[in-house]
Amino acid sequence: MANEPQNYWQQDPEDAANEAPLNSEDSTPVSPEDTQDFQSQPLAEEDTSDNPPITWSAQEYVHIDKGPWWFIIFGLIVLGFIALDVFFLHAWTLSVLVIVMAIALIIYIRRPPRTLTYALSPKQGLYIGEQLYTFDQFKSFGLIQDGEHHSIMLIPRKRFAPGVSVYFPDEAGERIVDILGARLPMETLKLDAIDLLVRKLRL
Repeated sequence: MANEPQNYWQQDPEDAANEAPLNSEDSTPVSPEDTQDFQSQPLAEEDTSDNPPITWSAQEYVHIDKGPWWFIIFGLIVLGFIALDVFFLHAWTLSVLVIVMAIALIIYIRRPPRTLTYALSPKQGLYIGEQLYTFDQFKSFGLIQDGEHHSIMLIPRKRFAPGVSVYFPDEAGERIVDILGARLPMETLKLDAIDLLVRKLRL
């Protein structure tokens, strides 16, 4: 790889000495039921026992518990927008929109994140469930650290296409970066202002 990734996942030498090298069996803590989706997707001939894909399970996003004060402040903000509309703007559609958005947000944040099964094939690309994202759909990738959590962001070639963000366990990080780095250039990525605001609001 042109750019060497930061080995944030390296463990203490004493712990590493007692741990077996990472391979497809060590880094795949998923049950046969979790991986049955991939059995219907034929892997390339190059994905042999000498060059196996890596599979893992992770939540689709980081869930943050919210205390009662969060809901109280959120309710006050919603009431503030409605009061602004009633006393100054007199645009009733704005009040309706604020209420609908508030209800939708509450439903969204109360939904627990799904645990998804991923498979990264050195030749084919990234499977998320049964969906395959091939390497040629992306121009680069980068690592993002979100507190104690680590994720991979795949940057699409198409200008307005959304990026693909995937969380992964620390023990699988080195192998994942090696596979991606062999096919895509690596960029230095940071959370933008919107991402930071979302995390400050604990969304």
